[in-house]
Amino acid sequence: MFRNYFKIAWRSIFKRKIFSFINIFGLALSIASCVLICTYIYNELNYDTYSANSDELYRVELHLKDNGSITVFPNIDVAVGNGLKKAFPEILASSRLSPLPDVYLKNGSEQFKEQNLATVDSNFLKLFSIPLIEGNINKALVEPNSIVISKKIGKKYFGNQSAVGKTLELSGKKSLLVTGVIDKVPENSHFNYNIFLSTSTFPYSKGDTWSNIGWTTYLLLNKNTDVAKLESKFPDLVAEHIVPEIQKDMNINLSQARESLNKFQFLLRPVKTIHLYSHTKYELQPNGHIQYIYIFSALVIFILALACVNFTNLSTASAAQRSTEVGIRKVLGSNRKPLIFRFLSESILIALFAMILAFAIIYLALPWFNQISGENRTFWFFLQPLSLLAILGFTIFVGLLAGVYPAFFLSSFKTIKTLKGGTNEILRNKGFLRNGLVVFQFSVSMILIIATMIAYQQLNYMQNKQLGYNKEQVVLIPDSYLLGNQQQTFKQKLLNNSQISNVSIASGIPSDPNLSGSQVYPKSNQEQEANSEIHINIYNIDDSYIPTMGMTMLKGRNFSKEFVSDSTAVIINEAAVKALGWQNENVIDKSIVKSGGYIYNVIGIVKDFQYNSAKENIAPLMMRLNPFSSGTIIVKINTVETKAILSSIQTEWELLNNQGAFSYTFLDKNYDRLYRSEERNGQLFSVFALLAIIIANIGLFGLVAFAAVQRTKEIGVRKVLGSSVPGIILLLTKDFIKLIGIAALFAVPIAWYVMRLWLENFAFRIDIKWWVFLIAGITSMVIALITVSSQAIKAAIQNPVKSLRTE
Repeated sequence: MFRNYFKIAWRSIFKRKIFSFINIFGLALSIASCVLICTYIYNELNYDTYSANSDELYRVELHLKDNGSITVFPNIDVAVGNGLKKAFPEILASSRLSPLPDVYLKNGSEQFKEQNLATVDSNFLKLFSIPLIEGNINKALVEPNSIVISKKIGKKYFGNQSAVGKTLELSGKKSLLVTGVIDKVPENSHFNYNIFLSTSTFPYSKGDTWSNIGWTTYLLLNKNTDVAKLESKFPDLVAEHIVPEIQKDMNINLSQARESLNKFQFLLRPVKTIHLYSHTKYELQPNGHIQYIYIFSALVIFILALACVNFTNLSTASAAQRSTEVGIRKVLGSNRKPLIFRFLSESILIALFAMILAFAIIYLALPWFNQISGENRTFWFFLQPLSLLAILGFTIFVGLLAGVYPAFFLSSFKTIKTLKGGTNEILRNKGFLRNGLVVFQFSVSMILIIATMIAYQQLNYMQNKQLGYNKEQVVLIPDSYLLGNQQQTFKQKLLNNSQISNVSIASGIPSDPNLSGSQVYPKSNQEQEANSEIHINIYNIDDSYIPTMGMTMLKGRNFSKEFVSDSTAVIINEAAVKALGWQNENVIDKSIVKSGGYIYNVIGIVKDFQYNSAKENIAPLMMRLNPFSSGTIIVKINTVETKAILSSIQTEWELLNNQGAFSYTFLDKNYDRLYRSEERNGQLFSVFALLAIIIANIGLFGLVAFAAVQRTKEIGVRKVLGSSVPGIILLLTKDFIKLIGIAALFAVPIAWYVMRLWLENFAFRIDIKWWVFLIAGITSMVIALITVSSQAIKAAIQNPVKSLRTE
């Protein structure tokens, strides 16, 4: 029986080639788009699930209250993790990670600059179920100067030889023993490091302080641990460990120090939620956002709905051509149930054809998709049994969803009325539904156009907003420490070049997410309360930094070599003035006390500059004078001949340095990287939104084609009676223009509301302009008119004699 259904369906598909092609192509685009988007969503939702302990792994976060606001730090002080483990039996293990700066590693004559390094506790790899392919996981990171590397790093230094037992030289100073090799850290992890050093290598890992930050700390809990109950016990440890530190650092009495109890709060975050739900300034790498999962999930539903609407509209529009077939089958004894199965089998077969074409689309689109999404999928992934089964099930579901209404509609025709030609009355009754579906399609199209325009406006605004400094033509040369005591010599040689306007050496660069910071409080409030303490980010700079970066001094002065006292001076930004409660005071010559009791005198206020992402508010910042600071060499050039000037800088570098190769970046490129995630998601959304609009217009094309066929006789009569070609075109298009106008009434308020919610995620954001909606409406109208006119013109210029003879 089923074989017979599919045989008839096969014949019907090839009998109505235009209808079949439009539906197969539209469904193929829909299936391919939905599969790719679902792959992206699946990967995002499965971050950090690879560990055998993923359900019991938590990261310790510090929530610090500053003047009514709460700052979240995903890293805590060196002793907190182990202290929590000792205090609470629910905690089975703790492990720490701290990122390391880029370094040079050397094996004999082979030397490379390495990124993505971290120091970790000896149990870290085991806790995260990252196996060693060489070495013993229980011993690999126990001893000082131990290092575990990835297979790729091992091949780079040692070729095809085993890396375990061999040594690498760290920056020409320290010998590191390779004790293990991993394949690689899974791609769907919230950290991505190629090299792990043992924490015992660094003496500072043995500290016993609790009130600062710097170590990303993970806890493994017992199964079924009540996390909220465990967190409620943490304040006792704050009182035991942090209060004495505050008392000592701020030089206040115990009762005053206890006021800080409510400022420090340790909370636990499930590791599996870090990627989509944690958005602090100190994440190990840029995270995703759950909001984008909602957006792309909605896009999948829209694309699927548009394809199904196309199928429904085309099926009901072509019902007149199939009414006689239904009538004859009913006369011959067929009841409604077999007819429903027959039409459903036809829609499923169309969907299966579409699935085959969808695989071809996926194969062609996959390189682009991987490049934009940052994934590394191969086509083989989609051919694995589970993937094939999922795609097949999805295809059959789409076929049923698209075909269920047409099947019930077509099978409902009355035999006598059908054979007498009463189908047109039925179709007129269903015109309201079909028009409603067209309105839905164009509402979705307009919403997607508006969303895409606003998203790109916001991205462009963040990348080009006034930053408070000049990021153009600024060259950054990392690793100034490689020059040793030749840093100032190198700086002076560059300044002798007329194409270089300024040079600075600093450890703080706008757009660099790796910020150092500390707790400070205004010295004037020392006798008042401990709650005046705030967290402040710190830049170590020289006296050339502010003019090199083109920053604006609002009050006071810049650092100067003429003032010996500047070694204990700081320049703060406007955000720090506000956080310290000094808005209405003369700030110059006031003092602030840094954690540890260090006192600094404020000599200037710099205008707020966007040193972090525009998604965040500008945080308090202080800049200290450290003329011998190692970090980044900042070169402001005043020429468009970048190749020549870079060659000149490289020459000077190589004359004074033989430890590491010359490398550089441009500050504006670094800044753009802050928005790589938004740019990537914007590109993905734009392309799939465009596909959704194409799918909607494929359906519109088919509807107009069928409308033209159904009105062939009417068009012929009108032309015989004198109607012009423009008049016929207007006749066929005016109804669709009305529907687009109705669609705009629904699309505009929905798009405005959704995009307003999205923009609330950004501290600095655009205002939604009225003309965005106008352009979206005009764009939708133009696209629809181009689609409709192609068929309308064809029908209008047809010879009326032929039209009437055909009827």
